[in-house]
Amino acid sequence: MAHCRENGDFRPVLFEWYKFTSSLCSFYACLRSDSPAVTALPPRDYSVLIGLLNRMSRLMFSNVALSHEGLFGETTAIIDRCIFESSIKLIWLCETENLGRFDRFVADGLKTELKFKAQIESNIAERGNPLTIETRMLHSIEQHIQSSDLDAAEITDSPKLPDLASMIDAIRRHKLLYLIGQKIGSHHVHGTWPSLRLHYLEEADGVLAPRDHNCSTHVNQYVFVPLIVLDALRSFVRFVLGDPADREEMIGLFDAVEQEINIVNTEVVGNDFEYTAEV
Repeated sequence: MAHCRENGDFRPVLFEWYKFTSSLCSFYACLRSDSPAVTALPPRDYSVLIGLLNRMSRLMFSNVALSHEGLFGETTAIIDRCIFESSIKLIWLCETENLGRFDRFVADGLKTELKFKAQIESNIAERGNPLTIETRMLHSIEQHIQSSDLDAAEITDSPKLPDLASMIDAIRRHKLLYLIGQKIGSHHVHGTWPSLRLHYLEEADGVLAPRDHNCSTHVNQYVFVPLIVLDALRSFVRFVLGDPADREEMIGLFDAVEQEINIVNTEVVGNDFEYTAEV
């Protein structure tokens, strides 16, 4: 911390907390459903939860690999958006009593598969014989459907999954979370003008030219992502652990990590939240 204060760069410390949070996420993704501590859940539903946790942890580890030398800020921002969405969906699954929410989550990803299957079968019917690649794709689609515990009719009839704004509202998080995590995060996914101006263009001799490969991961990324992941971990343990003592013990760990991150972040933001003196 003394070194960070001297250099005015707190990323080295926050990077370590980022890695620690990703390791926590990986640990809980490996919590087996037959553990005595875990409340009985349908196997598919539990798989959805640990699959989301594993996705979040692996994407965080990808960011660790990308940003450990201070580069790839444009790429880590894209991955952050994916981690954010998975975190919100996991919280929504764990904290709402939305009827059939796990079926809706699973079906949402399979509706496109059914449309693709119908198009392939239509092409085969026109031609008379399937191509090898078509046979392989149909087999893959069928495997996904069979593993979902839903049939084609149930997938088709399933209500559409709520958008992220509705999910954030349902889990009673601040509306600003949607604006920052989803809408601003989407700049980096879609390559909007703010994203191009921030990461891919720079002014040279009065004109905009391609920016060099010198985008660092912003310090805020090492704060925002771990905090939303810790929020998701709290929801997960509250949902799957039966013993209140077990839950509170683990939530206490998440709270302690969050507190350490916020302590460092307080030094990062400095006087950002003080009123600006009138000129």
